[in-house]
Parts: sequence; C-alpha cells; structure tokens
Amino acid sequence: MAETSSPSVLRAETNSWFDRVPPAYWVLGVVLLVIPAFVSDFVMGEIMARAFIMGIIALSLMLLGGYGGMVSLAQMAFAGFAGYMIAVFGTSAITDISQGWPWWIVIPLALILTIILSTAVGWLAVRTEGIYTIMITLAIAAAFFYFTRQNYDIFNGFQGFNSVLPPQLFGVDWRGSYAFYYLTLFWAILGYAVVLYISRAPFGLALQGVRDNPRRMSALGYNVTAHRVAAYAFAGLIAGIGGILLTWQLSQISPGTVGIGAAIDVLVIAVVGGLRHPIGPFIGAFIFVVLETFAKDFLVTLGLSGDRFQLVIGLGFLIIVFFSPDGLLGLWDKFRAARNRDPLTGQDRGEREL
Repeated sequence: MAETSSPSVLRAETNSWFDRVPPAYWVLGVVLLVIPAFVSDFVMGEIMARAFIMGIIALSLMLLGGYGGMVSLAQMAFAGFAGYMIAVFGTSAITDISQGWPWWIVIPLALILTIILSTAVGWLAVRTEGIYTIMITLAIAAAFFYFTRQNYDIFNGFQGFNSVLPPQLFGVDWRGSYAFYYLTLFWAILGYAVVLYISRAPFGLALQGVRDNPRRMSALGYNVTAHRVAAYAFAGLIAGIGGILLTWQLSQISPGTVGIGAAIDVLVIAVVGGLRHPIGPFIGAFIFVVLETFAKDFLVTLGLSGDRFQLVIGLGFLIIVFFSPDGLLGLWDKFRAARNRDPLTGQDRGEREL
C-alpha cells in the first residue's frame, strides 16, 4: 500500500517558500504597498516610480555584470530603443510617423525587436573581454544616440516623440500617480524575482561558472558564447521593459533620454547599489534619484550653482566605491561582519563559540 504524507509534511512542503523569504522582505513589501497613502504625488511619481524604473534598467546591467562578468554600457540604448518602438508603432503627437497600432501588438513587438537588438549586440560584445567590451558597448550606445538625433524619417530627429502615453487598460488611467506607481512596483518586483530565480537556476549557475572560469566551463561541455549571448538577450528584455515604463513616465522619448550621460548613470546606479545581488540596482536607483532630485536645491542653499549637482553624485559614487568595491551591499556585509567580530580578539563570535 502506498504511503501517504502526513498533513504536517504537506503543510511544510506547501509553505516552504514562505519560510525562505526573509521577514524584512515582507515588511518592505507592506511598506511599499501602503506608502502611497502617506506621501505626495510628487514623491510617488518623481522619486519612487522613477527609482523603480531606473532600478529595472540597472537590473539588466547587474545580470550581465554580476552573474556574467560582462559590463555593458548599452543598456540605456536598449531601453531607449524599446521606448522609440512604442512611439513609432503606437500613438504619439507626431502623427506623421507614429502608426497608431493597438497596444497589444505594439508592446510585444517593441520587446521582441529589443531582444533581437540586444542579441546582436551581445553576439559582437562577447567576443571581447574587459575594457574592450566596455568600449564596444559604449560605441554602440553613442552610435544609437547620434543616429536617433540625426534621423528624422523614423526617430524624428532631436525632437523625438511626445504625448506617448500608456494605454487605457481595464478602465484604469495608468498615467495617474497611484496607478503608475503600482505599475512600476509590479514590474520591479517581477524583475527582481525572475533575476533572483535565474541566478539559482541551471542557466544562472552555468553563467556564473562562465564568469569565473570560462575555459573550464568550455571543457565541461558548456557553450560559453551561447550562454553569454543568451544573457544579453534576457538583459535586453529587462531593459526594454524599463524603457517602455520610462517613456510612459516622461510621456516622451528623445535622443537626450538615450545619451551617453544616461548610459553612465545606469552604470553608476548598478555599481553604487552592488552588482552581486538583484536588490542592489534598486538601492542604487533610489539613492541616485533622491540625489538627482534634491542635490540642486542643496547646492543652491549652500550658495553654489545648481548645475553642479552631478558633482555631488560623482563624489558620492567615489566615496562608496573607495570604501567598498561591492557598493552599498558590500558596506552592509562589512558592517555585519564587524558586529559579529570580538573587538578584543578580532575573531568571529560564532567561530569562538564553536
């Protein structure tokens, strides 16, 4: 007779994934869900929603850099390309170019084209390493920026597209502050969960093996190039989602959105937060957006020019990287290690008890 599992065993198997989620994550989730009731529309739209969007785009870089060992400066170009495709095939104020197709065709088409672009870029970039990969992706980002600024037939030149709005879906105005906040929160949580799952899946583990020792992984039978190109394709999908949300938030897309400065900002966000865990880009994005929003007013209060707000961001970046190459996540690990270390012997308290 077949054995039947006891109710306690079934309950443990069913709720096991709840037990694996740290309590702090549940607290953070509740805070993010109820915070719109306590903050202004400006905080929701210009700080929180923008932090989620920039975090999603930086998450694509974290996937490549943290798990694949490939630093790409083309992620904002992928995000901008998706935004442009939404404007070209969807609706905007530039009716001579925009095709006006329905959203259920435009959004999947924009993401598919972005995946194709990122796959092509990855196919070129993975054949280089280190500084050469950075230079190739930077060159691609610069080429895309100048192409969009000089092309008027498809990208409408330096003016770009305006009045690019999210669709009226389920009777909800997704341009509203509350609706758009929860829309960006949903995609941020989904992106974080998917990247975290992939990092522990066979593909993610193989990608990390390729990062650490590509020659050994190749000897074990893994296709190193295919894994790296696939990582670029998936990172392009994530960046494309962030680019569409960014276009909807700004209600426009132009060459300034995909400029070299924006590409560097994504790198700064990912590095400041930390490249070794998916939560890092969102931490870096929140700090970056807060500094970007309030640094000008802070400098004016000190009697300095508000145009130098990038200097504040740059100094913060240098200080964090100087003390922790792993970003704020690295600083947190150092703080926890210091708390667990005996100040007299310098030995970890857990090891001393053993």
